[in-house]
Amino acid sequence: MDIGVVLQCTPPASRVIELARVAETHGFSHVWTFDSHLLWQEPYVIYSQILAATRKVIVGPMVTNPATRDQTVTASTFATLNEMFGNRTICGIGRGDSAIRTLGGKPTTLATLRESVEVIRELGNGRTARIGETEVRFPWAADSRLEVWVAGYGPKALELTGQVADGFILQLADPDITAWTIAKVRAAAEAAGRDPDSVTICVAAPAYVTDGSAAALEHARDQCRWFGGMVGNHVADIVAKYGAGGDVPAALTDYIAGRQGYDYNQHGRAGNTHADFVPDEIVDRFCLIGTPDEQLARLWELEKLGVDQFAVYLQHDAKTATLEAYGEQILPRLHAPVTATKAADS
Repeated sequence: MDIGVVLQCTPPASRVIELARVAETHGFSHVWTFDSHLLWQEPYVIYSQILAATRKVIVGPMVTNPATRDQTVTASTFATLNEMFGNRTICGIGRGDSAIRTLGGKPTTLATLRESVEVIRELGNGRTARIGETEVRFPWAADSRLEVWVAGYGPKALELTGQVADGFILQLADPDITAWTIAKVRAAAEAAGRDPDSVTICVAAPAYVTDGSAAALEHARDQCRWFGGMVGNHVADIVAKYGAGGDVPAALTDYIAGRQGYDYNQHGRAGNTHADFVPDEIVDRFCLIGTPDEQLARLWELEKLGVDQFAVYLQHDAKTATLEAYGEQILPRLHAPVTATKAADS
């Protein structure tokens, strides 16, 4: 399992670049960022500096959208970065949330998302894409390589992901919900004639490493409670469309009953006021909170479910400490059982 990190482009940009550099030093494979240009600084400008300051990490948005980003411009940006720094970019994309809603808009349709995935991937891999009746291609991007991963929660979004995406992004780390979404994505891939295992699975959630004390646990929960509010904002849309029952697991929908609304001015921010409805149980299930041993137990559980990458949301007061704890106490042990098994087999 790879371990990535998700950053916000909060000023100063130099701090974002430094966190990315530190993450690579500690063995993180991917550096993702939010893509919400009104709330934070422009990520695509910052990507060029992250890539210049690092050697191996793969960089991209978690996630962009087809509304505020023209699909051909998005593809051109990634292809250009690939030409400058080698093929070290990735495109996470969804229907759109904070980037669109802060402008008073609504998420795009799944049909628009599907088209964007296909256009961005074709152009980003140096191939010809069709937009309406027009065929377009970047004549200078023959060597560019780009994967497009789709983020979603609802049944239709999961179906689309299995049909067309290179990877699936699930923004929570609850094992039961993870198993349900992976099954949906893989079933859709198989029905579309694809190899279900060809879709890379990425789970993304806050991680906060503690010393095991009750006080530390309480503090960590408060620092990560915002994430339950963010997920609840997406879940509210799903409940509005599908209802609270049916095909959507109760584990995903029940907790939003006490939700009062959402303030995008506090989006992704620890200590925000619109996450008070999120109970400790949800924080514990959706996030990775606890000692290194407890973190590893959850990571191994996710890995057994088929998760290929866990991406750490780093929106709390222990950014550097979390990167160090993962690099020194978690990543070496996360990979050790695999190495030992292979050595024994050989």
